[in-house]
Amino acid sequence: MDEKDRKIISILQQNGKATLSQIAEKMGMSAMGVKKRLDKLEKGKIKLTPLLNVEELGIVTAVVAMEVESSDALRKIIEKFRDCPRIIKFFVTTGSYNLFALIYAEDYHSLESITLEKCSLRSQPGIRRYDIFPIQEIFYDSYLDIKVVAEKEREDAPCGVFCGDCYRYESNRCLGCPATKFYRGRL
Repeated sequence: MDEKDRKIISILQQNGKATLSQIAEKMGMSAMGVKKRLDKLEKGKIKLTPLLNVEELGIVTAVVAMEVESSDALRKIIEKFRDCPRIIKFFVTTGSYNLFALIYAEDYHSLESITLEKCSLRSQPGIRRYDIFPIQEIFYDSYLDIKVVAEKEREDAPCGVFCGDCYRYESNRCLGCPATKFYRGRL
């Protein structure tokens, strides 16, 4: 990555909707030259994606800290929740907690559900210790890569759980999985 690549990235970070012509003008390049560089950057170095403003949408976020007993259990958890729309990112670390997850929910009832019920990370085999830290404030930038599922035709969540017979879902204390037809949230 050279200075021109960094400049293109900087322009897009300031305005993700900047056109090739606008970027080219700021850089003193042709639009085709910018396009070629951008195409090359998009092959593994950058990803252009919409982000949601969690504060504006009233989304509750939390960090989940887990001590997982083995690398095999850790891999199984990460794989099982690969397509879970509520998990923004997993982070594998060293230390007493070796797996962290950044998660979201639309309200505190749903946050409580996804940390207690059978769809929770806490209920997975291999979890020795589990703590959850709801995030009160986000500084600098409240835009996060929240997965929005457009078509909700499936009954089972990507993790294999069925929301339809969950006590908390039935008693309106959970909005359901955003990837299923049971989802009652706003995303």
